[in-house]
Amino acid sequence: MVDGLEKHYELDGAEVPVVTGVTFTIEPGTFTSLLGPSGCGKTTTLRCVAGLETSNGGEISLDGTVLSTGTRHVPPDQRDVGMVFQNYAIWPHMTVFANAVFPLQVSSGRLPKKEARQRAMEALELVQLDRFAHRPATALSGGQQQRLALARALAHRPRLLLLDEPLSNLDAKLRDTMRNELRSLQQRLGITALYVTHDQSEALSMSDRVAVMNQGRIVQEATPRDLYFRPADRFVADFVGRVNLIPAIVRDRADDGTAVVEAFGRGLVTPCPSDLGAGREVTVTFRPESVRWHETAPDRPNVLPARVARVEFLGEIVEVEAEVLDGDTAVGSLVARGAPLDSPAAGSSVFIELAPQACRVLAA
Repeated sequence: MVDGLEKHYELDGAEVPVVTGVTFTIEPGTFTSLLGPSGCGKTTTLRCVAGLETSNGGEISLDGTVLSTGTRHVPPDQRDVGMVFQNYAIWPHMTVFANAVFPLQVSSGRLPKKEARQRAMEALELVQLDRFAHRPATALSGGQQQRLALARALAHRPRLLLLDEPLSNLDAKLRDTMRNELRSLQQRLGITALYVTHDQSEALSMSDRVAVMNQGRIVQEATPRDLYFRPADRFVADFVGRVNLIPAIVRDRADDGTAVVEAFGRGLVTPCPSDLGAGREVTVTFRPESVRWHETAPDRPNVLPARVARVEFLGEIVEVEAEVLDGDTAVGSLVARGAPLDSPAAGSSVFIELAPQACRVLAA
């Protein structure tokens, strides 16, 4: 558990806050990600949990054992955590096996030689590197080196596994493969994991919980699905995946939790938080894949006449930019995504449909 974590650095005689009041709990056996842009404090938070940084306040505990407070700091080698770094940190002069077994032989709780060797081979077998045990570490591919770094962290069976953007140096296809392998391994072994990334697809696909950080604070913590479809604010909506952000004004509210908001010069029906009353300036958000296009107007709410300005083929999907029309005049634009075989042509006229349940209203 991390409770009220504070971390600042001294710069030119002044305190520069990096992490401010960060609080979250990781349930045993689950995978939690810290997601955010560069400089938001996510790696500093991870390093404080690992003991590589000394916090200035708050409390970090693991299974009821306090690891750090503003005045107490348990050294990293006594925290029973494993860490996988972004750059792998493989020892190039050692074999694969030597890389895996070395930490077990030199740590403060070092194991007898026979047990250390057995654990190292078990960890290599978990990541399918046991047949390369006597190969030089430098002879491994990038993905294999990442597996070796993971095996080394797992060999001493830590209570918590920490991962600092471990896939960022891999190419796109290998990154997808390793992402699936890492998640599968974590679930199979029941490891408790804390993962740091700036990649939204990694966080959404691998995690049980995701905490989005911005400017040293957690701005929303939720399941991946809730984070994606029910963002807490404009920053989360914009950072986590592709999104449309449309300025609007609340015109009328209903007792069922919906409202009519004015956007594109028209009334749109959408769920609306109870604290956003009539007359409030708001932002309507919806994901591009929730937008539908039609050749003729369906008899449903939230259907807008539009002209296709751009069609971009992305392989498994197409992205369509549509200009919403008032007569022949464009009054705004939005982005939709759909199947390539069903895409309209650039310059064509379409009707855009926004399903009310796919929209979310945020304070402006």
